[in-house]
Amino acid sequence: MIIFVYNADSGKLNAAFDIAHKLISPSTYNCQLCEMTYGVLNERDSWKTFRESVSDELVFLHRDEFEKQYDQKFDYPVVLRKEGEVLKVLLSNKAINEMGNTDRLIERLQDELK
Repeated sequence: MIIFVYNADSGKLNAAFDIAHKLISPSTYNCQLCEMTYGVLNERDSWKTFRESVSDELVFLHRDEFEKQYDQKFDYPVVLRKEGEVLKVLLSNKAINEMGNTDRLIERLQDELK
C-alpha cells in the first residue's frame, strides 16, 4: 500500500481555504503534492492516468486524517509505503518539494514502484 499524505487538513472549510490560497497566492501554497496532483478544482489529467494505471493500492489522506489513523507525524507532504504495520518513507517532504511538476512526480513514483 502506498499512502500519500497532503500538507492540508480535511473538511469543506479547509478545502475552500486551499482553493482560495491556490488562486490568490499560488507561490506560497504549502503543499507541493496537492499542487502536482490537483489543479485549483480538479485532478490533473496526467496524474489521474498514472494513478489509474498503478497496480499498488493507493491511499490519499490529509495530515489530520493520517495522524488520527496512524498516530504518527511526518514532515508533510510525504509519500509512504506500508509494509505490514511498518511505514517507510518513499518520497520525503524535501524530495516532493524539489520535484516541481507532475511529470517528475510520476517518474519518481514509477521508479520507486518497480
